[in-house]
Amino acid sequence: MNDMTPMPDRQVSVSDSAVKRIAHLIAAEGDDKLMLRLSVSGGGCSGFQYGFSFDNTAQVDDHVFERDGVKVVVDEASLDLLSGAEIDFVEDLVGASFQVKNPNAKSSCGCGSSFSVG
Repeated sequence: MNDMTPMPDRQVSVSDSAVKRIAHLIAAEGDDKLMLRLSVSGGGCSGFQYGFSFDNTAQVDDHVFERDGVKVVVDEASLDLLSGAEIDFVEDLVGASFQVKNPNAKSSCGCGSSFSVG
């Protein structure tokens, strides 16, 4: 795990609704060591796509962001594209999903799961 605290502009925040949903999912899994991993990879209809998974181990290049006992893990390369982003959980008539409000995204697809930066 990276012991260095990220620069203030290299932060990822988590909304109240996302904290509640992550905590609920972790409780359902029965492993309180789980952390939500947010990653960015090439692909999707806009160039990059977000990935969400659960992990119980932080890697050497990971940054861990914690709020109300819930931990979100982001690797160094993904953090470059996610600086200043907020993870939110939204429920509406269409369904429920995690969404990333990313100030670095210049455009995104209609579903919000992919984006471009330039």
